[in-house]
Amino acid sequence: MSLNDNDDTLVIKGGTVIDGTGSPGQRADVAVRAGRITGVGENLRGDRVLEADGCVVAPGFIDIHTHYDAQVFWDPALTPSCFHGVTTVVGGNCGFSLAPIRPSDHALMANTMEKVEDMNPATLLEGVPWDFETFPEFLQSVERHGSALNFGAYIGHTAVRLYAMGDEAVGRTATADELETMAAIIRDAMDAGAVGFATSFAQTHLGADGSPIPSRYADRAEIEALFQAVADTGRGVIGVNGGDNLSLRDNYTLQKQIGIPFTYTAFLTDPRGSHLKALEINRQGWADGATVWPQVSCRPLTFAMTMVEPFTLNTNPVFAELSTKGLEGRRAAYADPAWRTRAREAWEGEKTFRPRWSTMIVGESAANAPLIGRRVSEIGEERGIDAFDALLDLALDEPDLMLRIKVVVANDDEEGVTTLLQDEHTTIGLSDAGAHVGQLCDAPQATDLLGNWVRDRGTLPIETAIRKLTGQQADLFCFEDRGYIRPGGCADVTVFDPKTIDPGPVRRVRDFPANAERLTADEPVGIRHVLVNGRAIQVDGVQDTDVLAEHPGQLVRPAPRT
Repeated sequence: MSLNDNDDTLVIKGGTVIDGTGSPGQRADVAVRAGRITGVGENLRGDRVLEADGCVVAPGFIDIHTHYDAQVFWDPALTPSCFHGVTTVVGGNCGFSLAPIRPSDHALMANTMEKVEDMNPATLLEGVPWDFETFPEFLQSVERHGSALNFGAYIGHTAVRLYAMGDEAVGRTATADELETMAAIIRDAMDAGAVGFATSFAQTHLGADGSPIPSRYADRAEIEALFQAVADTGRGVIGVNGGDNLSLRDNYTLQKQIGIPFTYTAFLTDPRGSHLKALEINRQGWADGATVWPQVSCRPLTFAMTMVEPFTLNTNPVFAELSTKGLEGRRAAYADPAWRTRAREAWEGEKTFRPRWSTMIVGESAANAPLIGRRVSEIGEERGIDAFDALLDLALDEPDLMLRIKVVVANDDEEGVTTLLQDEHTTIGLSDAGAHVGQLCDAPQATDLLGNWVRDRGTLPIETAIRKLTGQQADLFCFEDRGYIRPGGCADVTVFDPKTIDPGPVRRVRDFPANAERLTADEPVGIRHVLVNGRAIQVDGVQDTDVLAEHPGQLVRPAPRT
């Protein structure tokens, strides 16, 4: 008889149950049958037992900011999230859903995702079945192919705009007829099970040709009309990646007008202290009756980028011009003193995303291997030049410009991160799992929080941290019967050792379609058992590949708001 026979009662025995409400943990057994929690208490009996002595028994972690929309098709286990106790993910963030989409736009979408989310276009074109056009058809395709974890997705603004406006989605505002077309698409998506509507106005989000992505051309009338289309359905969340089109303060005013919750990406620390100003706006917004949940992260925002596609530098419009120039055009620009001067001048006028040269470290270099691990700013000082010139000179030393630089963009201020994590009205987000796979891997966010920040630093009580990872997320999205350990709820359960839990190492592998590489973190410490809808995908620290292959995950749809 298997641990995963659905008619058996499985008991997780002897652990400390921390139920997702924020209440103190209690020693109890948890009984599971037919995908549901049937009991929480002492001395429960079952057909099979998973020992949890010395461990915390928590609801499965819910990751609300992923980009698994494509990866779910070729990697239904959703690695590496499945290794870290995550049982539910939300894709489609930042407005980048894969649908709606016309067949003629598959390559355009793949190239856009390359620019904004560091996804390999060949991987997308080979790995996604593309057996859908509308968003409801996309959800049906995910259900048909199956997932090992529970999967939910926003419908994305960029996809909706491209579908409704074609080539003119970039460059102009929408007409009244186009607004109604987009609103109808969104209402249909919500009726089919979309978790909400996501958009982005971020300066970092540039399309395949270096122009701003389609959602960045939306005016206030469009924003309000599309947000209202979601609210009209009585369910869902608005996900906003901030920028000039909608100021941070505007989110709080607009949320009260629209009525459904907003979640905002992201509050991150920076040396100028802008996170403290943002946090004060959030506190005042809540005091005024708004429901906006800024996402925060416990991990420094760190990119391991190459100088062929330097994601963090592309916010500089002079760098953005190179997106269509090819390798030789980029090499010529890097070598041109006049181009370097123009790039410097552009940074002088930028309000955000100025390079932090002191955080740039040489990660990979065939031509200058002895410099690996050295700071670019220090190399520049030794050569008597500034860090920017040093960076470009190092890149030019590589025949293919494949100099890889590790750079911390933000969120490396421990005191500031602590302040953000401790705030009552922030939530955990921005893992970006499934995106930027060649440059970062923040899928271990939950294990990092519980190990490095809860146990080692004492930043949060463990009950509060688990609530932020589980019940709070389920409440925000109205994921009915998830996010809590309680009788009748879905049996999404993560059992971990609080004394040893740790995110483990990050490594580079080449296991994606089209032989593409990525970073992964598949060796965390302290995750003991994981159940998805009552099926044990991991037992005693070992994943059950047979169960993963049976796709125990479900498509999660938001319940109506009362």
